[in-house]
Amino acid sequence: MTPPSVTVDAEGTVTGNTYDKYGSTNPVVRRLMAGFERTLDELFAKAAPRTLLDVGCGEGVLVEKWAKRIPGRVVGIDLEDPHLQAEWEKRQVPNLEYRIMKAENLPFADDEFTTATAIEVLEHVPDPRHTLAEMARCASEHLIVSVPREPLWRALNMARGAYLKDLGNTPGHVNHWSKRAFVSLLSEYGTVVEARSPFPWTMLLVRL
Repeated sequence: MTPPSVTVDAEGTVTGNTYDKYGSTNPVVRRLMAGFERTLDELFAKAAPRTLLDVGCGEGVLVEKWAKRIPGRVVGIDLEDPHLQAEWEKRQVPNLEYRIMKAENLPFADDEFTTATAIEVLEHVPDPRHTLAEMARCASEHLIVSVPREPLWRALNMARGAYLKDLGNTPGHVNHWSKRAFVSLLSEYGTVVEARSPFPWTMLLVRL
């Protein structure tokens, strides 16, 4: 049975954990997210995107904020999910466009954006190397990516009694990386200029 905080699309694909970590009132979550968002803002400022593709934009919380800071075109993509699309309707910016699509075989031209992002997405996709190759093709300057840091993530889930039957693995997480392994993977697509560790994540800025 699917946990209530997880959504599944029409094809049975887990579209993500819809727990509102950005709006949580839990003091522990708020502290963790403050570090996450501060680090992400620092990497975003260093990338200084002029146009942006956000792969797996979720409810649009981040991409809406970014669109207000970017002069050019911003596109956020994610799977078809009534909850997500309802949230998109609440987060509209003139230069922001949402599209329903999978994070593979992206229908964008080479170098169409200066920056491509995938924030808490690559752990969900069936072929992360293909998704990353497509992101690197569509972006001309930078990638910004983050994933849960393993095995720390699963250990923390186990410690709080979550997903015990799956040894702490969050539903929908099909890929798992340590910080070193994630840096090695992204080095295949460009130069990792920043490798940060806001607890309990790994977050990278990659120059293409």
